[in-house]
Amino acid sequence: MGARYYAIVNRAAAGGRCARLAPDALAALEARGVAFDIAFTERPRHATELARAAAASGRRHFLSAGGDGTASEVVNGLVEAGVSEECELAMLPLGTGNSFLRDFGITDIESAVDATARGHSTPIDLLRLTHDNGVIHFINTMGTGFVARAGELTNHRFKSLGAAGYIAAVFVCVARLQYEQNTLRYAGTTDDATTVLTSFSNSQYTGGSMRMAPDAQVSDGLLDVVRAGRLGRATLVAAFARIFSGTHIDGEDVWTRKVDLVEFVNPSRQAVLIDGDLYHLTPVSIDVLPGALRLVV
Repeated sequence: MGARYYAIVNRAAAGGRCARLAPDALAALEARGVAFDIAFTERPRHATELARAAAASGRRHFLSAGGDGTASEVVNGLVEAGVSEECELAMLPLGTGNSFLRDFGITDIESAVDATARGHSTPIDLLRLTHDNGVIHFINTMGTGFVARAGELTNHRFKSLGAAGYIAAVFVCVARLQYEQNTLRYAGTTDDATTVLTSFSNSQYTGGSMRMAPDAQVSDGLLDVVRAGRLGRATLVAAFARIFSGTHIDGEDVWTRKVDLVEFVNPSRQAVLIDGDLYHLTPVSIDVLPGALRLVV
C-alpha cells in the first residue's frame, strides 16, 4: 500500500471542467489502489492555505486536481510550511492548459492516473519571484508583456475553450499589438531591449502545447529566459506558428539565456502571468530553488 495523498481539488479550474471530470479521475485512482483524503478549494489562493495547514499537520504526500495554477498554489503552501523538499506532489491535469506535465510525456488524465498509481517521483526545481509585496513560487513559467495580456484575455473571455482559448487570445492580442520595456540584469549583462514578450521558464511548455522554452529542464538548477524583440504583426504571427515545435527561438529577433538569477532594473507595476494565473505587481527578481520538491511522474 502506497502513501495516502492529501488531494486538493479546484472544481472551478478550466471554467468548471475540473468539477465535471474530477470524480471519474479520482475514482480511477481509487480503482488503482491509490488512497487519498479530499479537500475542495473555495476561493483563489485557497489551495495554498489548505496545503500549508496539511503540511503543518504532518502530511507529506499531495495531489493537485486542477490546472498548473492550482499546483502552484499547493507548492506555495508547502514552501511556506518549510517542508517542500520533504514532499511529493502528484497532479491530475484538469485545468485549461495543463502544460507542466507535458515535459514528462503526460498529456491526458489517463497517463496522469497511471503515473500516480505507479508512485515514482523525481526532484524538480521551483522558481521564486520576489516582488514589491512578497514572494510567489511557481513550477512552470512566468510571462510579461504579450504573454500576460494573452493570458488575461484567455481567463476573461476564452476559458471555456480550454487550450484553444490561448490561441484565440493570441490572435486578438496580435491585432492590439503593444510592446514592453523591462530592463533585466542576468549573467553579468544588462538587457534593456524593447520587447513584445518575455518568458521565464522552468519547463518547456505553456498555454497547452506551446513549446515556449524548448531547451528548459526542470531539474538543471537554471531558468530559461526567452525574449522576443520589437516584432511586427506579420513576424509575430510567423513566430507563433513555430512555437509549437520550439523553433521560434531560431528567429533573429528572439534570444534566450539560461541563468540562475534574473533581476529587474527600475521595475514598474505590471501584469504578469504565472502558471496561468494573472497578478498585478512590481517584479524585483526571479531565482531558482534547485530540487525543492519531488514530483510524481
